[in-house]
Amino acid sequence: MKKIIKIVFLVSIGLFLHSCYYDTLVERPVPEIPTDPDEPGYVEIKLSTNVQPIFNSNCIGCHNGTVNPDLTEGNSFTSLVPDYAVPEDSENSRLYRQVSSGHGNLSVENIAIIKAWIDQGAKNN
Repeated sequence: MKKIIKIVFLVSIGLFLHSCYYDTLVERPVPEIPTDPDEPGYVEIKLSTNVQPIFNSNCIGCHNGTVNPDLTEGNSFTSLVPDYAVPEDSENSRLYRQVSSGHGNLSVENIAIIKAWIDQGAKNN
């Protein structure tokens, strides 16, 4: 009986250690959205039509006024700029750093939209 327990224990340890193989994430690069109006393919990213729907679908379950920043419609801009979103500087914006590190589990396309909005000036449009 003790021999069977040892075998089961060793097999369990082996399976546990092998399962760690799947812990690595395959990172997908965030697509670049042009931020200069003179660049080909430039599209203005607007808070109201492009970014707010992302917040509505993915963020306001928690960020609804009880957790900062408040990302509800009508409050998101004043809650974000300039503390969480530094206009024209996504790399130094807390919002971009958090979503690009996995907070909110956003798609890379949604992260790219948020990044472009910040880099285009984080306007209240």
